[in-house]
Amino acid sequence: MKRYLLQALSICLISAAFISCNKSITETNMVYPALAPAKLDLNADTWNPVLITNTNSFTVAAPDAVTSPAYQADLNEIKALQSNITSEQRASINYWSAGAVLRWNEILRELVAKHNLPPYQNDDGSYPAPNSTNPFAYPQFPFSNPPYAARAYAYVSAAQYDALIAAWHFKKQYNRTAPYKNDAGIQALIPKSDLPSYPSEDAVVSGAAVEMMKLLFPTEIAYIEQKAVEQKTYRMLAGANVRGELEAGELLGKQVAAIFAARARADRAGKAIGTPALWKQLEVQTLAKNEQCWVSLELPKRPPMLPLFSKVLPFLFDTLTVVALRPPPPYSTSSAEFKNETDEVLYYSKNATRERQAIVTFWADGVGTYTPPGHWNYLAAQEFVKENYSEIRWARNLALINMAEMDAAIVCWDAKYYYFNPRPCQVNPEIKTLTGVPNFPSYTSGHSNFSYAAATVLSYLLPDRGSKFTDMAHEAAMSRLYGAIHYRSDVEMGMVTGIKVGQFAVKRAQTDGAGN
Repeated sequence: MKRYLLQALSICLISAAFISCNKSITETNMVYPALAPAKLDLNADTWNPVLITNTNSFTVAAPDAVTSPAYQADLNEIKALQSNITSEQRASINYWSAGAVLRWNEILRELVAKHNLPPYQNDDGSYPAPNSTNPFAYPQFPFSNPPYAARAYAYVSAAQYDALIAAWHFKKQYNRTAPYKNDAGIQALIPKSDLPSYPSEDAVVSGAAVEMMKLLFPTEIAYIEQKAVEQKTYRMLAGANVRGELEAGELLGKQVAAIFAARARADRAGKAIGTPALWKQLEVQTLAKNEQCWVSLELPKRPPMLPLFSKVLPFLFDTLTVVALRPPPPYSTSSAEFKNETDEVLYYSKNATRERQAIVTFWADGVGTYTPPGHWNYLAAQEFVKENYSEIRWARNLALINMAEMDAAIVCWDAKYYYFNPRPCQVNPEIKTLTGVPNFPSYTSGHSNFSYAAATVLSYLLPDRGSKFTDMAHEAAMSRLYGAIHYRSDVEMGMVTGIKVGQFAVKRAQTDGAGN
């Protein structure tokens, strides 16, 4: 099996509680070349959006004439900024010029990692829960666990994509050229483009991202808005947009984000935590089938993670399809097959190798990281940079991946809480895990679902990579068996459902008008 980052053991801190690499520290703010799209995708206003239905329903006022005093004042503002650029400002240009979609995806991953921390217990042994209506109270909202993270990536990416479709419509309608083409006194400090500059695509991306991220991470509003100001300033420093173009783009992005925010508020994610009565009911139902049920292995026992996430509204299909995609039951906990699978986990627990440990560590994506969906966002970004995509193709491709990741989480969580299967180390205390044990049932593997959903989409988008993504997905899935926290059937059935979810995204991609 192909290995990825075998050196992971030497760069990650290993604790008794869990083994994970905080990729938010090592993989964000990376240096990339300035975005110079190979194709401008000028027909992208004809691509099929996710939620919006009519781009003319948005308000984007006609720009000032390039001969107007207002536009000349905007040009003079750029000249003033460029007359004394500091080293810090040049660094900002270098950072943001890599691409708005890329950088906002990094920022989102950073916030996911920061908030991916389960709360400590109360003195009485109970656990507090984050509250979106009082986000600054302990524990701060949100706890960005894998399902929450997958949903966050999906909403931000899809909102950016739809916002850019609308932006392309208005760019073609107004057809204003960039400042550096209208005034020889303005330097182009990033690659020049023939894409119309009104409204600004960068501001559209940030306008959509800021509104969605303020909803998803309300304690981070000041930081999120600071990043938006940095991006707006960079575009003027670089000679790419005047202030009016940025303001129009930001307003458009916010209008589109409002549609996605309304969906997010009604998609049932807010009730996914369930109630004590529901948690008890899951145990009773499983025991009634003469099966051993999952129990929290934490001390004191922690409530199960988001048992009603299966009820969240998917992006790629309806809720009936979630049930249709539910895998067949796992082996009975009293069966010989189940014992054999448990024995196999025990073998990997007792016979860890350096290579398998490196695989476990690299794919752990546990507490304090940007989660498995974030890992696949990072991997996708490294590939997309090589392709010189336009901003709108970046957004479309990440939206496809992240809608698949969110829907894979929904399907996976449906199976987990429908079958409520115990973890291997719960069944056999001799099993010592090589990574942290997640606080939810075993069947099926979340890593398998997430990884195969993402790999299926990436393999469609980048067919020239051969089996690269499925090889990585297989390694990610098997890392959970090597780490002694999943049975083989958890892994294999997660592969199956992950592929099926990914194929829904591929089907959408085949008919959205964007081509490959």
